[in-house]
Amino acid sequence: MAKEHLIPVIEFCRSHEVEFSFINTLHDFGLIEMVTYQQTSFIDSEELPRLEQILLFNKELEINLEGVEVIIRLLEKVHKIQNEMNMLKNRLDMYERF
Repeated sequence: MAKEHLIPVIEFCRSHEVEFSFINTLHDFGLIEMVTYQQTSFIDSEELPRLEQILLFNKELEINLEGVEVIIRLLEKVHKIQNEMNMLKNRLDMYERF
């Protein structure tokens, strides 16, 4: 992670009105990456969309963290499968041209 892309967790917590312990729990569940530098915890800016999606599931839809974890893992699998299908489709298109 490049330092210029790091956001202090405490700033994220203030702006999104969540407790630091919630973010720490997400890290413990393996849902987000966090780094600690000079006793300050940071998240990479690339984690923001995922983190905001998790907050939506948890706060707005009132899904517990275990449920959020399952949803996120399933969405990751779907995304991976979609990428594989696109790759295979592109390969097939290439062979069909000949």
